[in-house]
Amino acid sequence: MKLILFSKAFKDRNIKELIELAHGYGLDGYDFCVRPEYPVNPDNVADKLPEAASLFAKDGLSIQMVTGNFDLIFPDHPTARPILSAMDKADIRLLKMGYFFFNPGKQDYWQEVDKIRTAFEGWQKLGREYNVKICYHTHSSRCMGFNASALSHLINGFDPRYIGAYIDTAHMAIEGEEFCFGIDIIKKYLSIVALKDVLLTREAVGDHGRKAMSWVTAGNGMVDWTAVFSDLRRVGYKGPLSIHCEFSVPEAEFMNAVKREVEFFRNKCREL
Repeated sequence: MKLILFSKAFKDRNIKELIELAHGYGLDGYDFCVRPEYPVNPDNVADKLPEAASLFAKDGLSIQMVTGNFDLIFPDHPTARPILSAMDKADIRLLKMGYFFFNPGKQDYWQEVDKIRTAFEGWQKLGREYNVKICYHTHSSRCMGFNASALSHLINGFDPRYIGAYIDTAHMAIEGEEFCFGIDIIKKYLSIVALKDVLLTREAVGDHGRKAMSWVTAGNGMVDWTAVFSDLRRVGYKGPLSIHCEFSVPEAEFMNAVKREVEFFRNKCREL
């Protein structure tokens, strides 16, 4: 398994600096943001993505996935073909698309499922054309496909060579899905795993309570990491593991926290 870092938090780092960071922290590469205002973005992706991939490869690193912008949800989006074409040239085979949101009371769930599956039909055609797998990330906060069970409604029946599941340990915990259960549901499509932790607590609201969440460093939340890595081993998972580093720490402590996060997951990988 490749241990990679999601580059979302490193928007201001150039490619050379990202290479240095990866080597300094013992990473294998990146889950690489191609978004507006990033070093590689939809406007320069045709040239800059293959160039970045080549620079990483010369230093023994790789871009395992490209993460597009949040609005990259339909296959006719103007950035879809340019990004996929650049990925094919750069030999990057996983794309993370954006999110479909759901508004209870204003949308019909199953009608939305049908609309999204129509979109995936188009994505599957593009995936086949460019030999890229389009992956959907399990995300809480009323996103469609918020856990593996819900994601199966959207992608079950599509070709797993071109449509994939990007499951997220923390968001699955938020949405109340045990990892071993979710991974069995989605394992045919399992393409990449997001590693992050979350602490769930009770928040008082008048005369009752509700669930509150805090993004924390690995080992300080609700995710059972022993179970996660045991289940990855059980299903024979060999794909990339993307460290997200979305925890809340003082800015001055952030890079030390990133280093601890990488070491934590490197140790978990060694246990496999």
